[in-house]
Amino acid sequence: MASSRLPESNHPPPPPPPPPSNPHSKISPYVLKLRSAPPDFFYQAPKQTPAVDLFAAPCGPYFFYGTLTDPLMIGEILELDEEPKLRPAYIVGYECKMWGQYPALLDCPGSVVEGAAYHVHTARDAERLAAYETGNYRADACLIKYMDGKEPSEDLGYTFKFVGDQRELSEGEFDLKVWLRRMGRQAAANKLEAAKSET
Repeated sequence: MASSRLPESNHPPPPPPPPPSNPHSKISPYVLKLRSAPPDFFYQAPKQTPAVDLFAAPCGPYFFYGTLTDPLMIGEILELDEEPKLRPAYIVGYECKMWGQYPALLDCPGSVVEGAAYHVHTARDAERLAAYETGNYRADACLIKYMDGKEPSEDLGYTFKFVGDQRELSEGEFDLKVWLRRMGRQAAANKLEAAKSET
């Protein structure tokens, strides 16, 4: 009886026929164009700018009152080679109370505080002054008005306002000469007294 089995073949079966073409499955010419577009063809978000510390002490003109109206003190804090030049100045809308032996600047509409102005040129100097003032004071924007008759007659600048606990403040006035003597800075006190006698 003859066998109905076909002889075995060493060849794999042929691949299945391709599916019928579907016009809805074709890639659109627009997509092909986008795929072949150069990398800079699409919108690219700008590079992220470095973070800015909003509490960092800024550079620019500063209005000083209290201990920083002594040029020698500023020179020591900033490690300057020569004594800094200060301009007599005042700001409107503030008052000073006492925080221990130091003055504390607060908002007070209509009031005037006199002091001196100095231009802080570098971030390093601004940070040193902020460290001297401690965390109870923070640099805040103000309008500085100069009293020496020179130009500019005013500047937008900064001053260190008190941001500590106001319950620790008391009424009183700061006397730089008395403070210098109390701190053992006799030479600075004598220089201040001599400068006042010349005017």
